[in-house]
Amino acid sequence: MLSPLVIDTFLLDYHLGHVILFGLVVSLLGAAPLKSQKVIASILAVFGLVFLAAPYTTMPKTFVLLGVPLILVGTLLWTMSR
Repeated sequence: MLSPLVIDTFLLDYHLGHVILFGLVVSLLGAAPLKSQKVIASILAVFGLVFLAAPYTTMPKTFVLLGVPLILVGTLLWTMSR
């Protein structure tokens, strides 16, 4: 069994931006077998909104600014899908 101190020192290197980015990657990998552009587009747009709505003090500004292109790419993919 791992001690809480080992787990805590491992988790101190990460912040909310890393957690949201990990969730985005896992969601995209989970939706990839569906081969649906609308599902991928909605995932990108929703995570873009999550990046923009997340508190600015818990992650660097680059992660916050990542939300704008994700929303744009998500809406473009949605309009181009059949």
